[in-house]
Amino acid sequence: MRPEDILLPTPAGVYCKIGGFHIDPTQPVDKAVITHGHSDHARAGHGAVLATQETLDLMLLRYGANFAASTQAIRYGETVTLGGSRVTFHPAGHVLGSAQIAVEANGLRVVASGDYKNVADPTCVAFELVRCDVFITEATFGLPIFRHGNAEAEIAKLLRSVPLFPDRAHLVGAYSLGKAQRVIALIREAGYDQPIYLHGAMEKITRYYESRGIDLGRFEPARAANKAELAGTITLCPPSTLKDLWSRRFPDPVTCLASGWMRVRARARQHQVELPLVISDHADWDGLTATIAATGASDIWVTHGQEEALVHWSVTRGLQVQPLDILGYGEEDETDGAIQNANLGRMS
Repeated sequence: MRPEDILLPTPAGVYCKIGGFHIDPTQPVDKAVITHGHSDHARAGHGAVLATQETLDLMLLRYGANFAASTQAIRYGETVTLGGSRVTFHPAGHVLGSAQIAVEANGLRVVASGDYKNVADPTCVAFELVRCDVFITEATFGLPIFRHGNAEAEIAKLLRSVPLFPDRAHLVGAYSLGKAQRVIALIREAGYDQPIYLHGAMEKITRYYESRGIDLGRFEPARAANKAELAGTITLCPPSTLKDLWSRRFPDPVTCLASGWMRVRARARQHQVELPLVISDHADWDGLTATIAATGASDIWVTHGQEEALVHWSVTRGLQVQPLDILGYGEEDETDGAIQNANLGRMS
């Protein structure tokens, strides 16, 4: 059996013909296996959806009760039979509930990574390496320039800045699902015990994280505080709100952005970020290449990101490799604010 007999790329996403399902489809399909809850991977409108309980819960929060005709929760390590394939979910370490999807048939195993990172994160289960014959890897930060470094050091930079500007508010742009909660947890691990304020679009998801046993300390809605009270504080908000009218409610804000893209100084200048924080929920170049090598896969498929450099790296290692060129992934930063505002309600 060839890898293409198990999974193959289609305009709607990676499709398993013998199982009758798509993985993270970009268009409505009859049966979808979803890796995680970010909007570029988890879309509404499918027939049946299989995902971890956390991903299903997050889709419910974001899209409402009718996001799919039916749902089935899968635990990490659990194997289900779909048609002629066996499907197992493994932790991806990206955000709460994120999973890699292993698909097996006739002794061949193909693993679709979804988005992943192989560094510690207090808000989700750690990445699990899965040995396989074919590895479908993301490549969001698939260039050698992207080496994210130490997230704790970036948080220390933020916490050194706060007391230096007691009359200013620090606004930290972060994706509402995953990044915001990780930043809060890292701030708490660094010993900061003051209330952390949140944009309204982040409240329900952050409270959901708490309901899953993740201790984030005291956080408050920013709308409940007046301008004077917000001086010397930290507020997390979607990146799209850093420069809109909402930010004017804060005293002389220090604009921060937590993202792997902050490794590129031109990006920080483009977004007028005063304090860039290089914190990513994706594997960096070293993480991508180390993971590919460790899977033992001889066949590598590269998708949603900087595909060319990772393809070249794989070829130089004697691996069979192909870019999938599937459109529609990697747009969470663009769609996040719109979805949150439509479904969770935006602060006025």
